[in-house]
Amino acid sequence: MDNKNFLTVDEVAQELQVSKSYAYKVVRELNTELKQLGYVTVTGRVNTKFFRKKLCYGE
Repeated sequence: MDNKNFLTVDEVAQELQVSKSYAYKVVRELNTELKQLGYVTVTGRVNTKFFRKKLCYGE
């Protein structure tokens, strides 16, 4: 993936090799966690670094 700040649902689905509907669920769960940590989120997108950290890609 490029050095982007946010991933779209389509990119999450492609990265995880899952359906788009499941990718929406993953994005919602990650954004809920980010909101609880006090961050502002964007519907349908997830922070790239947080996504990689939570899914054991590290960075």
